[in-house]
Amino acid sequence: MDGAMTDRVRLISGIAASHFGKDVVEVKALKDSPFSSVRIQFSDETVIASQRRSFRRTHLEALILEQLSPVCDDVPTYLGMTDGILFQTDLGGIRLDEEVSSHERVDQLELAAEACASIFRFQAAARQTGVGRLVPKIGTTQEWMENLVCSVDALQLFSSGIPDSFDYQAIADKMTVSQWEFVKWHCRPSYAVICDDGFLRWNGFELSGARHGAEDLAWLLGDESWPLAPEDLIKVVQDTYDQTSEVAFDDYFEYLAIYTTLHCVQRFKLIIKDAQENGWHREMDNSRKEHPGVDPVFAHQLCQVGAFMSDQSKLTRALVPNFELTARTIGTISGAR
Repeated sequence: MDGAMTDRVRLISGIAASHFGKDVVEVKALKDSPFSSVRIQFSDETVIASQRRSFRRTHLEALILEQLSPVCDDVPTYLGMTDGILFQTDLGGIRLDEEVSSHERVDQLELAAEACASIFRFQAAARQTGVGRLVPKIGTTQEWMENLVCSVDALQLFSSGIPDSFDYQAIADKMTVSQWEFVKWHCRPSYAVICDDGFLRWNGFELSGARHGAEDLAWLLGDESWPLAPEDLIKVVQDTYDQTSEVAFDDYFEYLAIYTTLHCVQRFKLIIKDAQENGWHREMDNSRKEHPGVDPVFAHQLCQVGAFMSDQSKLTRALVPNFELTARTIGTISGAR
């Protein structure tokens, strides 16, 4: 532990002791976010102390947890904030991305269903508390939209070009939001934790905002670490869909399919960029929860999901051959078929 980290641990330890009125036994940096969160060990319990990359993010997360945790058991409990340090309950260390790979398909589907249902529950709680009106809107600029929609050009590297029938503007129009809902953002499996009581809960709300709402499911489904087929994942979404929502599932699903298509390309771009710069490496340090696995198997999974999801809407169906050809090319690297 370097000097800067030692000083930070000492500072947080003192703040925690004062905040909770009891002595701190030990402070440990979390392996997946060592510079933003630490585990505080008291004699009778552990808690998480968080200080995000910016003052604004820490306060945003505090606001969200303060509003949601009294009415929703799918998020960490808000334990207060002192001197810029957010305290929240310790959910444990078993992350969904690690847990799901150790189970057979039936259990994997059950875990996926619980992850989806949990997202729908905390979004419903956000509607109940009105927290969606307090968070910033995401994706409101033309630059953001162009980056999202034009990301499909990355598929040209392994295919014969984006078809002329693909209408970039129509996609941008479809992705423009008129009714804003709370989104956690970054709903990757690595942000879901299987707690000691057996329930799945989500952490990491510092990037939350408001958009359509389906983006959270797209982050989950369009993650390269999922070992499940896309048709299985979509069945899970349909089975767990929030029936109290005012949006019909068919309308919700079309937006989800298009956004997941684009999200898969975004994740694919990150992997390919890293592979081009550093080469493929199957065994990698997964200490950063937002970092993609730079493995051709992961890139292949994203192409499979992208092909399936793009085929669900006439607006993205033209991309199916691009995804399929890219998947075959990547498959020769990974050995996947």
